Amino acid sequence: MAKYEKHLQGDFHELLQWIHSDITKGSVSASFEDGSDITLGRTMIAVRVYERYSVAGGNRVSLNVTLVGDDRELIVSAITSGGSQALFFKINTWGEETFLEQCRESVERYIRTHS
Repeated sequence: MAKYEKHLQGDFHELLQWIHSDITKGSVSASFEDGSDITLGRTMIAVRVYERYSVAGGNRVSLNVTLVGDDRELIVSAITSGGSQALFFKINTWGEETFLEQCRESVERYIRTHS
């Protein structure tokens, strides 16, 4: 499992679409599995689950992206899972790390282009 979290300023819906586009277009095997949208008062929450095949690991990995927004205050939390072939402990987590890096680069590029 690998994790990336970032607090930033921006537009909730724009960043959500930005990340979705980068992840689904970033790999021929990447797919959007499901999502959930929740609003509590002014706070918006979006949960997205993606999956892709990892050639390096020879297996499928998943990426869970949660975006929380209150006005222009945003928090992104991205966590990967899967990607190991071992029975009792994790080895070869390259696929998870690569998938997470794709999300991290997307968020960081959003920050650079919107600051």
